[in-house]
Amino acid sequence: MEKLPNHEQLTPHRSLKVANHSPTGFEWGYGGSGPAQLALALLLNYTDDEEFALTHYTQFKNEVVSQLECTGPNDRWRLTGGEIEAVVGAEADELIAP
Repeated sequence: MEKLPNHEQLTPHRSLKVANHSPTGFEWGYGGSGPAQLALALLLNYTDDEEFALTHYTQFKNEVVSQLECTGPNDRWRLTGGEIEAVVGAEADELIAP
C-alpha cells in the first residue's frame, strides 16, 4: 500500500485487532486470507465502525478486493469512496462514511 500526499498509509495493525486473518499483510486479486484482511482494513478505515466492517467485509472481499488487479507501469490499483459506497452502502441502504 502506497502513501499518497496528505493521506495515511493503510496498515493491517488496526484490523488485526478486530480479526486476525493474515498477520503477514494484505493481498488482493483472489478470495483468501490476505484479501480478507485488506477488506476489513479498508472498511474500518473508511467507516471507522468496527461492527459495520465486521458485518460487511466478507461481502466486500468477494465483490471488490478479490477482483482488484494491478495495472499500469507501477502495478497499482485505485479504490474510491464512491466504489466502496456502491457495494456496501447499497446493502446498508445509506451512505456509510462519517
